[in-house]
Amino acid sequence: MDTTSEAYPIVCRHAANTAGRDFVVGDLHGCVDALRYLLREIVFDPACDRLFSVGDLIDRGSQSEQALALLDKPWFFPVLGNHEEALCLVAEGSMRRSAWDALGGDWARSVPDRTLRAYAKRLRTLPLVRVVGSGPRRFNVLHAEFFGDDAMLDVGFFPERVRQQVLWGRELALGSGIVERQAGLSPTYCGHTPMREIGRIGAQIFIDTGAFAATGKLTVTEALTSRAWSVSVEQALLEGASQMSLP
Repeated sequence: MDTTSEAYPIVCRHAANTAGRDFVVGDLHGCVDALRYLLREIVFDPACDRLFSVGDLIDRGSQSEQALALLDKPWFFPVLGNHEEALCLVAEGSMRRSAWDALGGDWARSVPDRTLRAYAKRLRTLPLVRVVGSGPRRFNVLHAEFFGDDAMLDVGFFPERVRQQVLWGRELALGSGIVERQAGLSPTYCGHTPMREIGRIGAQIFIDTGAFAATGKLTVTEALTSRAWSVSVEQALLEGASQMSLP
């Protein structure tokens, strides 16, 4: 059972999956057709498998509202990404629409304010971090980056500077972060910074492969294994993904 003691958790803990498999998907960015295809490829079983997400479900791609509908799926476990944060800030009146447009949020221009506020209310319940399992079988999921060990992550109280880094940071991906600051951190899946292929830096495994870009693709990996699957939106559509149903 997935439980949390807070209404708006920073860290949400999940028991190890002893019945099925755990997967992690990179930044979706409204590319739901690519996800449909990949779930078929991995023979995803919603009765026992789980899909964790590193966030950024929305913006840039053409299916942001379909991506938000994934929040209703009992097998789907996302963390908050910086693009969801932008939606919330706009809905709450703390960010200008034009700033969100620059991030790819122009799809929401046609969304009624009432609906946008409802999305924001739902997104504000997402954690910044998900911790799955314990001991050597533990892995973490967050959006951008984290410097510290598991114990620091487990405290569940982040100063604003750390919160911003978890949502927006790129030091590690751009080579300016100190890898040694991740000593004692379990394998941690993240996105935010697009990579050509899945790559690991220190404890962090970067799985955003630019699904929304013309030359990009969406990637799903089976947690704590080397198995990964990727597809471009174009290829997924050629394979009939738009006609595939989600679990």
